[in-house]
Amino acid sequence: MKIKRILKIIGGLIVFFTLPTLLFFGFMYLKYNEELPQGTSGEAADTLAKTMLNALNYDAYKATDYIEFTFKKRHHYKWKKSENTCFVLWKNYKVNLDLLTPSNSVVYAYNLKVEDPKDTQELTQIAQKYFNNDTFWLVAPFKVFDEGVERRLVKTEANKDALLVTYTSGGSTPGDSYLWHFDDSGKPKSFQMWVDILPIDGLEASWTDWKTTSTEVQLPTFHKLLFLGLEIEDIYTKNL
Repeated sequence: MKIKRILKIIGGLIVFFTLPTLLFFGFMYLKYNEELPQGTSGEAADTLAKTMLNALNYDAYKATDYIEFTFKKRHHYKWKKSENTCFVLWKNYKVNLDLLTPSNSVVYAYNLKVEDPKDTQELTQIAQKYFNNDTFWLVAPFKVFDEGVERRLVKTEANKDALLVTYTSGGSTPGDSYLWHFDDSGKPKSFQMWVDILPIDGLEASWTDWKTTSTEVQLPTFHKLLFLGLEIEDIYTKNL
């Protein structure tokens, strides 16, 4: 009888904790999940992408060689664009990440250089994953003409022009797609995501909290995704 009672209690606890989660996920899925829209590639899509770049001062971004920032108060970056290197710092680890040849990266733990090849490789991979994700939330608009990127013009239900961007290669999750929405000036105000890491397709994140840096490039400082906030702080830029 005791065993049956214990099993009943365990079963009740499982239902108690999992049922609300399943119901919440079901509600979110029905409310937000969307199919990937179809769009048209070509000159119109490229023109819309260029309008976005001009609104954010793309020339200033190209001239900006050094970008420093902190993502979600957890990861700190010192990115030298011209050298394709970035210092990635989190917890008690620091990786001088070689973006072109990651195996050449130098790794430190508790201010001591890591010599073990296995540990070096593992920490380099973590740093690279952090870099790919966190810098995307900072400079994604400037990547729309990168190699392997497809651009399509999409008409929304409100008859507005939106830009569907698909990354066919590169990064941590090739194949991800983003639908950019714009304000009247052509500046991004949000994008919807069709990405492997999220179980719901078409979730929307804001791109509205912009800062004009010392090099005149415009970069975001905050994104809202559902009830979550993604903070980008300590932004500092300089030219060559």
